[in-house]
Amino acid sequence: MHLSAITLIVPDYDAGIDFYCGVMGFDLTEDVDQGRKRWVRVTPPGAQTGFILARADDDQQKAAIGKQGAGRVW
Repeated sequence: MHLSAITLIVPDYDAGIDFYCGVMGFDLTEDVDQGRKRWVRVTPPGAQTGFILARADDDQQKAAIGKQGAGRVW
């Protein structure tokens, strides 16, 4: 048994990809255009668990960026 993915809210898909792949060295595993949304998955090299990058749609979601662990190590 393993965890497949965790969702992270990002301000923009491309900015999220740039950070996680360009800065952190993750692999872009999936990037599927779904019309209004994209299914974007990034994965650390060799890992089973990845992140689904979800673009914030409203002010409440934008306010949650960077605070998804509610101030805790996450």
